[in-house]
Amino acid sequence: MERAAHTDIGPLIQMLEATGKVYDIEKIKSAFEYAKALHEGQFRASGEAYISHPIAVAEIVAGLELDTDSICAALLHDTVEDCSDRTDLKIIAKKFGAEVASLVDGLTKIVTINVDDMEEAHIENLRKMLLAMSKDIRVIFIKLCDRLHNMRTLDAKPDNKRRLTALETMQVYAPLAHRLGMQKIKAELENLGLQYLDPIGYNEVKESIEKKYGQSLEMIEKIRADIEKKLKESNLKFTLEGRIKSVYSIYKKMYNQNKSFDEIYDFYALRIIVDTELECYTALGLIHEMYKSVPGRFKDYISTPKPNMYSSLHTTVIGTDGIPFEVQIRTWKMHYIAEYGIAAHWKYKSGVTSKEEMDRKLEWIARLVEIEDGTRDPDEFMNALKTDIFHDEVFVFTPKGEVIQLAQGSTVIDFAYAIHSEVGNKMIGAKINGMIVPIDRILQNGEIIEILTSSASKGPSRDWLNLVKTSDARNKIRSWFKKEKRADNIVAGKAMLDAEIRSYARNITEATRTQLYTALAQRVGYSSADDLCNTLGYGGITVHRLATRLKEEYAKLVPQEAPKEQVTDVSQIQLAQKPHKTHSRSSVIVDGQDGCQVKFAKCCNPLPGDEIIGFVTKGYGISIHKKDCPNVVSALQNGQMPERWLHAVWDTEDAPSGSEYEALVQIYATSSLSLLSDITRALAELKVSILQINSNSKGQEQVMISMKIACKDVNHYEYIVKKLRELDGIQSVTRGFS
Repeated sequence: MERAAHTDIGPLIQMLEATGKVYDIEKIKSAFEYAKALHEGQFRASGEAYISHPIAVAEIVAGLELDTDSICAALLHDTVEDCSDRTDLKIIAKKFGAEVASLVDGLTKIVTINVDDMEEAHIENLRKMLLAMSKDIRVIFIKLCDRLHNMRTLDAKPDNKRRLTALETMQVYAPLAHRLGMQKIKAELENLGLQYLDPIGYNEVKESIEKKYGQSLEMIEKIRADIEKKLKESNLKFTLEGRIKSVYSIYKKMYNQNKSFDEIYDFYALRIIVDTELECYTALGLIHEMYKSVPGRFKDYISTPKPNMYSSLHTTVIGTDGIPFEVQIRTWKMHYIAEYGIAAHWKYKSGVTSKEEMDRKLEWIARLVEIEDGTRDPDEFMNALKTDIFHDEVFVFTPKGEVIQLAQGSTVIDFAYAIHSEVGNKMIGAKINGMIVPIDRILQNGEIIEILTSSASKGPSRDWLNLVKTSDARNKIRSWFKKEKRADNIVAGKAMLDAEIRSYARNITEATRTQLYTALAQRVGYSSADDLCNTLGYGGITVHRLATRLKEEYAKLVPQEAPKEQVTDVSQIQLAQKPHKTHSRSSVIVDGQDGCQVKFAKCCNPLPGDEIIGFVTKGYGISIHKKDCPNVVSALQNGQMPERWLHAVWDTEDAPSGSEYEALVQIYATSSLSLLSDITRALAELKVSILQINSNSKGQEQVMISMKIACKDVNHYEYIVKKLRELDGIQSVTRGFS
């Protein structure tokens, strides 16, 4: 429970002196007096003097043993926002130094933001906080302490404010604390958040824990006594602690695993703290001598620490009564880091981590605030935030044994870009544990990944943006398109906007269209329509985020008129729309769309000679499909978005010579050592480029090989297939659908 609020700095000074560290006490007292004078006459929702809040935050910061400037910033963190008529950052810098002013600036909430809705205002606030974190990690330490005290005193707020604050705490601040390794603060934030979001569930779990602990007390005490005796017999110097899992962690396990409380057995854990790493492994051996371990429940975070610096040994064993319990084993330094995470740097400043190591551990923050290659889309930013902060990690290896940490759910593409941008850009395939796999294969712990590259690669596919998990990979793919394909991006972006305004069912002239896109670009902060379309084209922002503002600008410029009659299937499209030639950059004529960007659908990879149809997407302009593509057949049969299907034919007259298109080949064959080399040699003789190749075993003797190749048209493709069928061991060769 939060102790009674006070307005005296005495307890804070006593805390600082008790640490034995050197603090500038006079500077801290001066910051307190200045904050107290500025907040004079201000009160919290509880009726307490406002200065009680900065003091409480400073005391939590002192508990982390941060430095003098951090404590001063904690005392002053609300002054610039709440007392702007009497102070500002320049005055703070003059009185307490540039570092304190910089910390206060990072902690100051955004008051006025030029955005259209509160959701974007909230996300801009998070951006600002993360940007401040990337410059000085102490900003988030103090911010977490501020949030912790606000959660401890949340009762004074109205019910709707309590729920909103609790929800934000659970979605942003608790995961941030976890990512920084600050488990003590994280656990308290989660428990407090749950109290306000599901008070009934919280109380039920809390009461069940207390009841079960009381019933298990005798068993727990016996286990403790037995382990103490064993460790003493081995002459280990140790501290033994017992802990009950937090209410939230048990609540979450019950929810995620759909279990009742009675089905949760490992609610109790013992922690053994020793002096050295060697003693950790000695203690582990003794525990496994005493109790049978549960298979798959041993974790060695000493040899492979978590990205947030957490190190410990975890094992789950079966007690003498058949009840499982967890044992954690760590050194004292590991223990402090487990409690306070990266903040432990300030306690062990000389040893826990160098500046280079600290910077490396905080790279994920810098990635989130990359402005040049990042996204301006708030939804995309939140997705990146959730992926990089909220998700568990997966640990995989390069062929040389280097450990690569990625978000759980990451694909081979994420791995390639984690190695280097050029590796990702030139990737044509991959092997996992020596076997060729699809590049969208999700990675599992412990796998060895080898990326296959080619200098002939044309670069990443736009589809990869939908396949990757990490914001790092997504930003690098966007960066490639932004740098290498500006002209294409502008065309693609304009096609996206064209597709969006076509849904408004009003005709506009080219001059009006240009005026509309220029107005939209200026409204959302771009210097020109081309810059906006470029950003749309490489995926830096989506049409969905612009839709409301586009429609508003459209309404200002375009008069109302009767909507066109919509068509409902392919036959109607062919009859109702008389195609006039529009030369696209991809040798396809699309009805009525001069110069629009087309993209060949990856689901069916149409080739010249195939019957085709166009679909107006909201992300990539016009997508060209084969008419017998399963996705087309299904969509038309179900009447899905009929107004977005367009007549399309190949431009056989003016098609540029030498054009090549992607095609999929599926080969079933008898497995042999020379199979792949025979296939690749045959294609090389035909001068056919292999863009991607994957294989999967279909039994002891059969293998399926999927290839993406470059060919000119349907006739060329059929010739290639004919030659492949002549190879030894080939059972069938068919044209594949993705």
